[in-house]
Amino acid sequence: MASEIPKKGKEFLGMHFHCCNIYSRIYKNKQGTAYEGRCPGCGKLVVVPIGKGGTSKRFFDVY
Repeated sequence: MASEIPKKGKEFLGMHFHCCNIYSRIYKNKQGTAYEGRCPGCGKLVVVPIGKGGTSKRFFDVY
């Protein structure tokens, strides 16, 4: 019996884009310095920097 190793998915933040009332995820950029993504409805860009003194919150509202 082989023990299963849990799979680790991509790190993400959950975003509620109020502009189009759509929930979506944004993912870390290649450099690992920020989470970046766009509203799937209108393309609005959101960038959330990663750094010291930040928050452990995983879900955000985008206006």
